[in-house]
Amino acid sequence: MFTPSAYFDLSHTEHAGLFEGITSVWEVLSRIAPYLEKKLRPAMLGSLIGHPFIGQEVYIGEGTVVEPGAYIQGPAWIGKNSVIRHGAYIRSHVIVGNGCTLGNSCEFKNALLFDGAEVPHYNYVGDSILGYKAHLGAGVICSNLKLDRANIHIYHAGHTFDTGLRKMGAIVGDEAEVGCNSVLNPGSILGKKSLIYPLTSWRGVLEENAVARSTAPLKTFQRRF
Repeated sequence: MFTPSAYFDLSHTEHAGLFEGITSVWEVLSRIAPYLEKKLRPAMLGSLIGHPFIGQEVYIGEGTVVEPGAYIQGPAWIGKNSVIRHGAYIRSHVIVGNGCTLGNSCEFKNALLFDGAEVPHYNYVGDSILGYKAHLGAGVICSNLKLDRANIHIYHAGHTFDTGLRKMGAIVGDEAEVGCNSVLNPGSILGKKSLIYPLTSWRGVLEENAVARSTAPLKTFQRRF
């Protein structure tokens, strides 16, 4: 039900080996750190503008541009022809594909981004996976920790799945779109080409090609001075 192929085309990442033997897609999150420890070979093959901070355990591929004010702590593996914009904060255990955008005031931690993923403005992506050409609108938050700090469970089709994880943000399938200022609560799973309307607080499983929106009315008023 939650197999990687249900959410991602693995040909759109150079790190498909992470998914070998996986039955539930969230299992990948606990594999990122040991994968980087084993596979990462630091190198700077891209271009730096000004003086961004680049940690010692960082690989940056050809054609990738890192703008001034970016902070890449590492371990991190960033692919080719991506853009790391001013103010991006890339913490530990982050894998970024080719042709990705990591934008201003965005924070990343223990995350995997497939090729073409776009996270351009004021986003938090913690303990999450973003599929091929997945897009987060400005201000979207992938919340990764419950208020009670308990393990995260997935509730779907009358069944409960214990992820075994205390921290899990969102699984965002290929070409999914999340509208501005939405919150993906811990354990959110979005199918391929699904769509979340702006200002939506989402929790649970959204099927492939499905659309979700907040049912709360948007109240406006006009006052003359």
